[in-house]
Amino acid sequence: MTQAASRFARIPKLSRFGWLMGLYAENHERLTRMFEPAGLARGTYLSQVGDGLDLRLDVLEQHRYTTELRLTYAMQDPLTGEPDPSAYVRLYHDAHQVEATHCYVGRRWQDAIGMYPPPAQVLGHRMRMNTFLGKWLEYLAERGHGMTRLRPVELDPSPSDPNEDDPRGAGHDGAAKNSAMNA
Repeated sequence: MTQAASRFARIPKLSRFGWLMGLYAENHERLTRMFEPAGLARGTYLSQVGDGLDLRLDVLEQHRYTTELRLTYAMQDPLTGEPDPSAYVRLYHDAHQVEATHCYVGRRWQDAIGMYPPPAQVLGHRMRMNTFLGKWLEYLAERGHGMTRLRPVELDPSPSDPNEDDPRGAGHDGAAKNSAMNA
């Protein structure tokens, strides 16, 4: 009995922060295995597997050490017009981490935890978001989403758009602005 108790005493306990960092690493592995987002150009991509739930991947920004993107289904919330469900993700190339910065499933983080939450509540919220992301990525992989199914989508420019000559399409900058406002 004493040997069993001493054996468990030698096993280090993982803190909540350590657990969150582990989620970030697992999500990095899943996301890079599926889509290799560090190699994608800014823009909108669609992954279709024939199940009626087309996955939209928006590469919002590409930086030297990070990639910012949004994953969502190609459907919108009827009340807000926002893509739902939606996860905004930051991929850290050098640290091999992926962080869900926020998820939109009907409300924003301020509505979920308030404007000035205590650190423990923020950590718990981040754990829930990144657990959601990990489960969603696992589900998407099981359904067959990945690089072989990913196709770039050209967004139609509107005739009254001042950026009409922009080869990326008029909707491109609007998506980046919307994501910046929602961050």
